[in-house]
Amino acid sequence: MARYTGPKFKIDRREGVNLFLKGKRSSSGKHPIDRKGAVPPGQHGQRLLRKRRSDFGMQLREKQKVKRMYGILEKQFRRYFKNASKEKGNTGTALMRTLETRLDNVVYRVGFAPSRAAARQLVTHGHTLLNDKKVDIPSQCVKVGDIITLTPKAQKLSSVPESIKAGGEDIVPWLRRKALVGNVVKLPQSEDVEAIANEQLIVEFYSR
Repeated sequence: MARYTGPKFKIDRREGVNLFLKGKRSSSGKHPIDRKGAVPPGQHGQRLLRKRRSDFGMQLREKQKVKRMYGILEKQFRRYFKNASKEKGNTGTALMRTLETRLDNVVYRVGFAPSRAAARQLVTHGHTLLNDKKVDIPSQCVKVGDIITLTPKAQKLSSVPESIKAGGEDIVPWLRRKALVGNVVKLPQSEDVEAIANEQLIVEFYSR
């Protein structure tokens, strides 16, 4: 299945929540959910909103929210869950930790890009350095102590300083940034992730 490239706000309305697909720092104006409410797109949106969801339906929607927020395809997401289920402790927490430590997400989190999609593009185009080595694999996970920065060419892109300026000091607690250097100071926990989905329902979905 190909990655979705259509209107980002349409996905937000389908899931009933702002997934920040255009980033928190988007200057495009008020979000459609603020104006129209969490009504699914299409002529039958109101009817879908009133329809009572089954347990499976609720589990599916929670899974879809997280998949779409991080821009992950189903096959890869299922593999992430399988690996998380083998770890000690809470499977949902392990899953979210893996997603948060993806390199493309970290590039977004430290403010080098306005959205995860833009961050993924920076990585795939070879503009990202991990511990002074060029890395072009968005799914590579970072570790505590890793240093993330950009190539000299990327640092000259107008979008980078604009993103940093717009984001200010809005950086998650498990990361640090000084100028154009990001540092992983600890692994993320559940409280470090946007509470847009119920992780337990995702675990139940894949445990059926």
